[in-house]
Amino acid sequence: MGKMRESEVHRREKIWERKRKSCGKVNNNGRLRFILLVVLLIELMCQNCTEGAETKTEQGDRRSGSTQIRTQEQKSSNPKRAILEETKKQKPSIAIENTATSNNNSYSPCKKQIFILSGQSNMAGRGGVDQTRHRWDGVVPLECQPHPSILRLSAKLNWEPAHEPLHADIDTNKTCGVGPGMSFANAVRERVGLVPCAVGGTAIKEWARGEHLYEDMVRRAKASVAVDGGAEIRALLWYQGESDTSTEDDAAAYKRNMERLIHNVREDLCLPDLPIIQVALASGDEKYLEKVREAQLSINIPNVVCVDAKGLQLQDDNLHLTTEAQVQLGSMLAEAYLSNFGTTL
Repeated sequence: MGKMRESEVHRREKIWERKRKSCGKVNNNGRLRFILLVVLLIELMCQNCTEGAETKTEQGDRRSGSTQIRTQEQKSSNPKRAILEETKKQKPSIAIENTATSNNNSYSPCKKQIFILSGQSNMAGRGGVDQTRHRWDGVVPLECQPHPSILRLSAKLNWEPAHEPLHADIDTNKTCGVGPGMSFANAVRERVGLVPCAVGGTAIKEWARGEHLYEDMVRRAKASVAVDGGAEIRALLWYQGESDTSTEDDAAAYKRNMERLIHNVREDLCLPDLPIIQVALASGDEKYLEKVREAQLSINIPNVVCVDAKGLQLQDDNLHLTTEAQVQLGSMLAEAYLSNFGTTL
């Protein structure tokens, strides 16, 4: 290495000497030689630094290559780690889609018991509603509190946690409050799917087969079991009749219309023995109230029972049940269901 550097110095001295003679501008040979030596030494030092850096880079590359080889060997010897590494490289879109699907299925209808809630305003719930301001006070009794095992079928046919007011997105033209549904579901104390269908101010003829209200009720009932093959419609809870107490003709036709409704809904749902729990009227100032009550109490069809709401507390309008009365009615409906049909679970 020393001889190579000396020969390099001599070679470069000769080059500079030829340049000096050709230019003829520098006369001080000693001074020029000194400058040339300094320049040559600097060049040699820079060259050595570059060679050293390249050598270190090559050594580093060799070490890096061996490390990569060892890493690959470790991955190949550990298949679980290799799978994990490959999973990390994948895009997260599939995981996101699966999560969304899981969330949609997390509210399936609790596997067994589905109850249809239908009729008019007292089934839809007016407990706690100020009838003059059309506002609900927002008070939810303990018996009507939400519970993870109680779901409701929304207007968009999705299962979701049930809470008051149950009919808020169904009876949309009226102000809904507390009804008997949540009290009923909590009293049953089993996994329950509620299907709210009641609409205030409706007469029984509007629930005839072919009418919008009837067809919508059947559609929602079918959708409730289509979501989960393990679910089963256990009963129809029916509270209606106030709108049929105004005329004698409507009151006289009530029993026949109700019996036809029972037959049609059982036929259309393919449930010939579907339990029906109807509520006998408790309120109203119309002339033919008692005639409609008599019709409700006199229906004699298998698996049809009647709960009498007479005597339950009414609001100032003498038509709608108070919140406390709705809680009591829900408990009465649950008792009627469990005592008459609960053993079939």
